[in-house]
Amino acid sequence: MSSSSSVVYEGWMVRYGRRKIGRSFVHTRYFVLEPRMLSYYKRKPQHKADKVGWKLPIKSLPIDGNCRVEDRGLKMHHGHMLYVLCVYNKREKHNRITMAAFNIQEALIWKEKIEMVIDQQQGAAQSDGNRAISSSQQKASLENGRKSSSSDHESLYSNEEEEEEEENQRSLLRRTTIGNGPPESLYDWTRENDLGISNQGSPDQVFSRGHWRLVRCQNGLRIFEELQDVDYLARSCSRAMKAVGVVEASCEAIFQLVMSMDTTRFEWDCSFQYGSLVEEVDGHTAILYHRLQLDWFPMVVWPRDLCYVRYWRRNDDGSYVVLFQSREHPNCGPQPGFVRAHIESGGFNISPLKSRNGRIRTQVQHLMQIDLKGWGVGYVPSFQQHCLLHMLNSVAGLREWFSQSDESQVLPRIPVMVNMTPSASSKKGRKAQENTTQTSLPMDPSRHSTVLEEESDEDDEFLIPESEQEPSTREDAENVKQPDHIDLSGFSGNLRRDDRDNSRDCWRISDGNNFRVRSKNFVYDKSKVPAGKPLMELVAVDWFKDTKRMDHVARRKGCAVQVAAEKGLFTLAINLQVPGTTNYSMVFYFVTKKLVPNSLLQRFVDGDDEFRNSRFKLIPSVPKGSWIVRQSVGSTPCLLGKAVDITYVRGANYLEIDVDIGSSTVANGVLGLVCGVITTLVVDMAFLVQGNTYEELPERLIGAVRMSHIELSSAIVPVLED
Repeated sequence: MSSSSSVVYEGWMVRYGRRKIGRSFVHTRYFVLEPRMLSYYKRKPQHKADKVGWKLPIKSLPIDGNCRVEDRGLKMHHGHMLYVLCVYNKREKHNRITMAAFNIQEALIWKEKIEMVIDQQQGAAQSDGNRAISSSQQKASLENGRKSSSSDHESLYSNEEEEEEEENQRSLLRRTTIGNGPPESLYDWTRENDLGISNQGSPDQVFSRGHWRLVRCQNGLRIFEELQDVDYLARSCSRAMKAVGVVEASCEAIFQLVMSMDTTRFEWDCSFQYGSLVEEVDGHTAILYHRLQLDWFPMVVWPRDLCYVRYWRRNDDGSYVVLFQSREHPNCGPQPGFVRAHIESGGFNISPLKSRNGRIRTQVQHLMQIDLKGWGVGYVPSFQQHCLLHMLNSVAGLREWFSQSDESQVLPRIPVMVNMTPSASSKKGRKAQENTTQTSLPMDPSRHSTVLEEESDEDDEFLIPESEQEPSTREDAENVKQPDHIDLSGFSGNLRRDDRDNSRDCWRISDGNNFRVRSKNFVYDKSKVPAGKPLMELVAVDWFKDTKRMDHVARRKGCAVQVAAEKGLFTLAINLQVPGTTNYSMVFYFVTKKLVPNSLLQRFVDGDDEFRNSRFKLIPSVPKGSWIVRQSVGSTPCLLGKAVDITYVRGANYLEIDVDIGSSTVANGVLGLVCGVITTLVVDMAFLVQGNTYEELPERLIGAVRMSHIELSSAIVPVLED
């Protein structure tokens, strides 16, 4: 939050829309919410109490009691799902702001904050109106000589209460999710039981707890069977069954995991084999294709797949409802080798529970009534029941997934979705497809088209020229180009450089794209991208040995650090110290022309040791070596300052980083394993400064190196100055 008292909430969000050609676009923008205004900027403004120095926003929307926050639901952009909100004035609907987030929690916070400001403005307007009415009523009373009776006063107060109740009702309607009604003929089973979210006494609530019978407890779940007359069902279609369990996680985290159709789903849903998007109908409704992984005599029974409509909504109490029902679609016909099963009704009901001992608790219900089809299936009751329980066990999978996942590593993102619709289809074919879809699906097409038209109106405003980049992007571009102009003559180390693939006892510069680092939007969706070209140039490598540990090797006369200083260059020397009967040091010299002021690298070089230890990161990899070594080293990024002892030596034109690998018992054990077979290994290492905030991202490598089949005997004893 800003120090400015006039700012209610601020932060980076995503501008989402569609161009006139129909393709979606996203732009990251900095949004600022004030008591009477919502604005967004291309860059983060410098906040001051008097607002002097603020740059003009790209767009602003005055906030008053007539504004509304429309929930557009989930939209897809290049396989990533965004949670979209649209803020508009009901009297001027052409003036609006569409904002989105890869993180559903962040979008909901913005929705709550904006609605709070709207309520405040609405309350202020009502207070002014009430005062005006009260004044006029008092004047009329005096003019009439106070002839009004007590019944008149009662009528007056009654009218005021009715007006207040009507206004509260309008406010309640405004808070209700727009478009939260499911498509016609989609069976909403969550409104027909009181185990989860009920209709709170609505007239159509005719079912009760007694219509569900507990049939078993399995994997810590309660499994219920519906007690209804199902004689009309096919023999291959069983009664509706549902699993009910408690998961120690937030509703948002569970919802995002349930909506996933990527590789994450394999970790908690044992019945999942493959899933893809057939069509995005609107932000709350989509057509999906799903292949089931059923382990009941797979050599005899054909595999099953599904084509179904998935609808979701978020209720006012913070719960989520996800509904399934089979549909036919022209882009998802029968698949060779699969039997198309039919979902009569199904989905998830995710509702919050009171926390216990400070731990978040959520009740998850998974209901499924499915016809698995296929000849002979109805004559084997065990097949139907086994497969149904196999699918319902996903609730236990969710519970175990969260119980075994570190909360800091749970990805708060909306999942990636593979699009099944052919991208190369013609415009005419797409138009015909849309017409066919709207005819075959009982949904409201006008709502879908309205959304597209509204998003298209603001298109031209956000077509930012590619030449306009963020400051950090331009600074990184300068750093990328600087090494190309560095004079590499005069640099030397005792370990030779050899760029051939089969060379031994040498080093070479590793391709930065072999390493994945945090992307620009990592704070929103935890995504990573190939690192690309490093910020600094690796000019030399030294391989030393001695009877004692070698510290501050930059003071060695004639080393690469001193050569770089004579050329007016800055050097970052990384000294990996390997302890033992004979102490070894592998020293890497990275150089650049200059440090960009206020860049993350400059702040790391000139920062204190605590800041450096919290940011200096190593990404290792063993592309060639024995299996046990590759598993021991791994490829997970490691903050070296939190794993081992590091000494920093800041010179006039250099920073030396002495990393004592022997200070960690675990690292020392791995190192002992590596040193025994080092001549058979090819090791990649990338060094970087970790970026934590949006301004510090994307991450850029300091440098990357590949060490090939290093010989211990090639190390030399250095001559260090006293």
